[in-house]
Amino acid sequence: MNTISKLPQITVAFWIMKICATTLGETAGDLLSMTMDVGYAVSSIILLSFFFVTLGVQLASKKYHPIIYWLVILATSTAGTTMSDFMDRTLELGYATGSCILVSLLVITLLVWKSVEKSLSVTDIKTKRGEIFYWTAILFSNTLGTALGDFLADDSGLGFAGGAFLIAGLLLFIIAAYYLTKIPHVILFWLAFVLTRPFGATFGDLLTKSTEKGGMDFGTIGSSLILFILLAVLVTMAVVKTRREEKLA
Repeated sequence: MNTISKLPQITVAFWIMKICATTLGETAGDLLSMTMDVGYAVSSIILLSFFFVTLGVQLASKKYHPIIYWLVILATSTAGTTMSDFMDRTLELGYATGSCILVSLLVITLLVWKSVEKSLSVTDIKTKRGEIFYWTAILFSNTLGTALGDFLADDSGLGFAGGAFLIAGLLLFIIAAYYLTKIPHVILFWLAFVLTRPFGATFGDLLTKSTEKGGMDFGTIGSSLILFILLAVLVTMAVVKTRREEKLA
């Protein structure tokens, strides 16, 4: 069976769930590494292990399972948060340098994927190798999002809200390009996929940080709980929709 059946349709619901998952990844990653004081390095090891376990289940599955798929997305987001913080803070590379390294890794992944598979399509992946490239690109893009989001929020002077609004404006530009230009949709998809991560990162910071720092002061626990409930509801709806479509097929 082609792995195309293992991927969700790219709809508005997909992007809403993506933003929820990446924002939850930001708050949950911070909850483990900072609030629970596990540390960035150990948290990254724990969350990368969780990513490899969920990815193994995803690769072994024969069809699209919303719960499994979004667990892998969430795993890349939480692991990406702590890995980025480890690079930028523990290794003291800084947000700008960390972002440049991660951009390079993502571009290399996409170029190699294109060279080997002859396509970057996210709706027509027919090999396990292509699926591995897909998830590698997602892991790097979600890690990049944390570094880029932190750079916009802290080093650029925009603050949490300013960074979120800037990314939102870029996403609106991509939506307009989708309908009004002839730019290949696969390029717009990966641009949007990368940008929704820093949007989630900055929005997550907006939820968790204190009011003195420009946030809404929900904390990592409260924000994670709110986002988890919202994502759980959306995934449940996706499961119901998928089962209904399978019965009709």
